[in-house]
Amino acid sequence: MTAVDDRRAAPAEAPRRRPNRVLALLRNSWRQLTAMRTALVLLFLLAIAAIPGSVLPQRNISPEKVNEYFVDHPDLAPRLDRIGGFAVFSSVWFSAIYLLLFISLIGCITPRLRDHVRALRAKPPVAPRRLDRLPQHAVLAAPEGGAAAIAEVLRRRRWRVVVRGDEVSAEKGYLKESGNLLFHSSLVVVLIGVALGSWYGWSGNRLLVAGADNAFCNTRQQYAEAKLGARVDTAHLPAFCLTLDRFDARFLESGQPEYFNATVTVEERGRATRTADFSVNSPLRLDGASVYLLGHGYAPVIRYTDRFGRSQTSATPFLTTGDMGLTGEGLAAFPDANVDPATGTRESDLQMAFTGIYLPTAPDSPPFVRSQYPTERNPALNLVAYRGNLGLDAGIPGSVYELDQRQVRMGKVKQVGEKVLRKGESWKLDDGTTVEFLGTERYVTLSVRHDPGSTLLLVSCGVLLLGLMGALFGRRRRVFFRVLPPGTAAPGAETPTSGSSLVEAGGLPRTDHPGFADEFAQLVAAVRGDERPDERAGAERSDRAGTREGTE
Repeated sequence: MTAVDDRRAAPAEAPRRRPNRVLALLRNSWRQLTAMRTALVLLFLLAIAAIPGSVLPQRNISPEKVNEYFVDHPDLAPRLDRIGGFAVFSSVWFSAIYLLLFISLIGCITPRLRDHVRALRAKPPVAPRRLDRLPQHAVLAAPEGGAAAIAEVLRRRRWRVVVRGDEVSAEKGYLKESGNLLFHSSLVVVLIGVALGSWYGWSGNRLLVAGADNAFCNTRQQYAEAKLGARVDTAHLPAFCLTLDRFDARFLESGQPEYFNATVTVEERGRATRTADFSVNSPLRLDGASVYLLGHGYAPVIRYTDRFGRSQTSATPFLTTGDMGLTGEGLAAFPDANVDPATGTRESDLQMAFTGIYLPTAPDSPPFVRSQYPTERNPALNLVAYRGNLGLDAGIPGSVYELDQRQVRMGKVKQVGEKVLRKGESWKLDDGTTVEFLGTERYVTLSVRHDPGSTLLLVSCGVLLLGLMGALFGRRRRVFFRVLPPGTAAPGAETPTSGSSLVEAGGLPRTDHPGFADEFAQLVAAVRGDERPDERAGAERSDRAGTREGTE
């Protein structure tokens, strides 16, 4: 009975406090995320995740090619679309990797930056008791002035020095960690610049033919290819119009380009109309956009007169084939040809189209397939005439520079002749209609773009390279000097004569530094005072030209 009462009277044991598993899991996850190896893995994953964006057509760049992909791969395309295969860089999974990499880099940099600032503000450490155990060790006679003289020699060589009685501690090489932090901080800024360009940047390509009738205004519908950022709407595009007045080009006798210049008339909202010149390496700067000159070519002017006597003129650009002679290939279509003026009816089977090859400098004899020089010394236009239903009313998207070969294969379009025309010549077809080659107009290929992160990217990439050089070439090292009292023997040295003092020196490289032994020997020689003047001047020049790490 007593034992039972004693057990009941005993105080209850306090419950053991269990660790918060959620906080522990979060803490461990944060440590793993902010580890440098995790940042490297995320950077590698980001590179892999960008591959589908280069292989698959993207909806914000080329929606036409996306539609073609759906037609060519009806089973695979919907599956890829569900996982963001046609909008890779705005997909959830790509954004998640990008955001995790951004957080990981910041988490890596912040504690290292804090520790580095503390190290910069701290004094070099106290000399160890046994200097002879350091990788570099030397014993020399004490110079006049003792520790103060030694400190002065080290300061001239840009070491961070502290004197503690008869001991001198010096440190150098903070540039390595500074460069490392600068490199990773610049990488974060690069990611910010890329994000700004992806969200608020836009670009478009346009082929512009000379002449007031071919003016181009900055709307998405007038671009051949356009890419708008995730935060950019069509209404956000700056309002301006361009008209190509003249294009000048000079070439060497070998056909190599020497000079390009485009003259345009610029109309901007709220500003007076002006004329501007720009070239390949000197883009046209507008308010909110830059216009770059990418290429140029010729647009043959073709006039077709149908069976009712109605004439239509086309100045369609012929795209260059890439040869040095600036040979161009293209299509001149006349879908409204042969319309009866009395009834207004149009027979689709009588539509006309001409495919051709334009040669600025044609050879004297056939075959007329390649130009011999990029300027118009002997221009010729090799035309192939087609008649029939061009398929332009079917609503199927197609290229304006090529004939729809499906219509040719189905027999709806037939070839009716071929002829080489010189400038000013005409050709009478089998149905009595005529086609004339009137000359050419110049055209240019323009890239209009706005990237708000470009300046940030340029500066951060430059700083990134500077930080990388500092991280690669900086070496952290420490040296210590201890002035021994007269008559005291240093380890490894004989007992000095009465009244003389010795200095014990030791050096420690904090990182791998193959040249530290030579540098330590030069320091000892400078402290001893037996360094030659030319060696002293060379060492000082090397310090000035190398790094300023000791002054950080």
